[in-house]
Amino acid sequence: MRYQLQNGLGELEIEKNEFDETVPTLIFLHDSLGCIELWRDFPKRIAQANNCNYLVYDRLGYGKSSLNSQLPKRPNNYLEVEADTLNELIRALNIPTPILFGHSDGGTIALIAGAKYPLTIKGIITEGAHIFVEDITLKGILAAKDAYKTTNLKEKLQKYHTDRTPFIFEAWTDTWLRPSYRSWNIEHLLKNITCPTLIIQGENDEFGTLKQVNQIVTQVSGKTEKLILKDAGHNPHKEATEKTLITCTKFIQEIVL
Repeated sequence: MRYQLQNGLGELEIEKNEFDETVPTLIFLHDSLGCIELWRDFPKRIAQANNCNYLVYDRLGYGKSSLNSQLPKRPNNYLEVEADTLNELIRALNIPTPILFGHSDGGTIALIAGAKYPLTIKGIITEGAHIFVEDITLKGILAAKDAYKTTNLKEKLQKYHTDRTPFIFEAWTDTWLRPSYRSWNIEHLLKNITCPTLIIQGENDEFGTLKQVNQIVTQVSGKTEKLILKDAGHNPHKEATEKTLITCTKFIQEIVL
């Protein structure tokens, strides 16, 4: 289905099951180069395991959503803008009991949404979320930028983002490598998160250290737990699928009960 944003900037592409208003809804927020298709069957699997609704969408400019006119020169607060868009979507679709599952940029969006809309968000799961900029993050982005030029990374992304691929890739790299972005930090928001949180990260994450996890779990106000996966990098739901599913199911069931 398609959803027309209230600001008139375009339409979001959405995939969801038939909503049962008596059960929670898992909302999946993709990473900086992601989209609906790149989640594969993970949203359906975790929703079925927990008897929940699920919703996953392409953010503006990604996948099959409308082109984002702000790409690639987006503002430093672009993740907060996305959190506001998420809240708009939740309200417009009358989504019952939203539990957010965010990967990388999506994880950061989930944290911001939980902080700004604490009465709406009932639970948060993040993978590889960032709350500040680290040297390892910039190193990983520079490596990806090199791979984009020297490998078939561009062709792989074009399968999902077609001719928008250069715009979303440049938006990611240019934003994070921008000198003014080096001071970006959302730690001041974390105390406003009152819902339960599960913070997941691969021990070999090439875009962030465990300091990201520890700073989140020590600063949020709600009940929190963390999962560090020894054999995973930046994509735990793909690299350690079963362990991620089991831990997330336990977390979700505690919210549901």
